[in-house]
Amino acid sequence: MTPEDARALFPVLERLAYLNAGTFGPIAQPTADAIRAQLDTELEQGRFGKEYFERMLELRANARTALGSLVGVPDEHVSLTGSTTDGCNIVLAGLDLGPEDEIVTTREEHFGLLGPLHASGARVVVVDPEPEAILAAVTPRTRLLALSQVLWTTGRALPVRELREQTGVPILVDGAQSVGAIPVDAGGLDFLTISGQKWLCGPDATGGLVVADPERLRVARPSYFSQTAYEESGSFEPADGAARFDPGWIATASLAGLVTALELPPEWRFERAAEQTGRCRQLLAALVDLVDGEATLVAFRAEDPPDLVATLFAAGVVVRDLPGTGLVRVSCGWWTNDDDLHRLAAAL
Repeated sequence: MTPEDARALFPVLERLAYLNAGTFGPIAQPTADAIRAQLDTELEQGRFGKEYFERMLELRANARTALGSLVGVPDEHVSLTGSTTDGCNIVLAGLDLGPEDEIVTTREEHFGLLGPLHASGARVVVVDPEPEAILAAVTPRTRLLALSQVLWTTGRALPVRELREQTGVPILVDGAQSVGAIPVDAGGLDFLTISGQKWLCGPDATGGLVVADPERLRVARPSYFSQTAYEESGSFEPADGAARFDPGWIATASLAGLVTALELPPEWRFERAAEQTGRCRQLLAALVDLVDGEATLVAFRAEDPPDLVATLFAAGVVVRDLPGTGLVRVSCGWWTNDDDLHRLAAAL
C-alpha cells in the first residue's frame, strides 16, 4: 500500500486537511462499510438468535486479539471498553484505595484520567510532567503512578516504563494519545488504556484496557461479560483473564467497524506519522510559537485559540483548541500528506 492508496481510504481527506485524530480519527470507507453491513443485517434479520450472538462473540474475540497484538500482549490481558476513561475507572475502582494511599500524576493529564483518580478516594499528588518531579513525589504511601504516555496538551512523551522500573510502583498508563500513533509495547506496564476512536480511527465508544495481572485487580464494576456462572445472591465465577473487566455491551456494528479499522493501517504507519509530524514542525516553526513535543501532536500558542480554529476551519483545515491552555493542537497521522500541512501553513 502506498501513501496515496492509504490516504484514499478516508473520503473526508478529499475535502479537508483533517488534523484532529487526537480527538477523533478520520473514518475509513471500509470501516463505514463494515458498520453499515452489520446494521443492515440487524435491520433485516433482527438482533436475536444463535447466529447473531455467535457473530457478536466472534467480533469481541477478534477485537480483543487485534488490540493485544497492537501493543504486544496476548488477548487474555485485554478488556474491551468504551473509552480510556472506562479503563481508568475500572482500574481505580478495583484497586480499593483509601485516604491513606497516594497516587502520583501530572498537572497536564486529561480529566478522563484525573476524574477517576479523584473518585478513587486516594490522595492525588500532582506534579510537573517531568521524570525528576515524578520520582521525587513517590513516598512509601504511593500506591500508583497514573500518567499519560503522551501528554494530550503538547505531545510530549513520558518514559512510563522507566518510571515503573525506577520506582517499583504499579503504573496506570493513559494511552489515548500514544496507541496507534507511535509504537507502544505494554510489556512491563501494569495497566494501559486504549482509545478506539482516536489514532485507531475506529467507531465512537470503543477501546481497550490492558491488565498485566487480572488476578490482582478486583472486579469492582461487573457486567454480564464478567462472569461464567453466578448465584442468586450475585456472587459469580469471574471470566478468564481481563475479559472479566469488560464493562458491558458494545454495539455489534461498532465491533465490526473496530475490527476492520484495526486491519487497515500499513506497516509503515508509525514511520510515516513521525515523518509528517517533523515536517509539520518545520513548516510551522517560522509562523507560530511552537511547544516542544516528541509524538504526533504539534501544539502552538495563540492569542485567541477558538477564533483561530474557526478561521482555519473556514480554510478547510481541521485542528482544535485546548480550553484553558492557550494552545492550538495539530494531529499528524499516517494518512497526513504534504498538501495538508501546506494548507495549514498557508491558512496561518
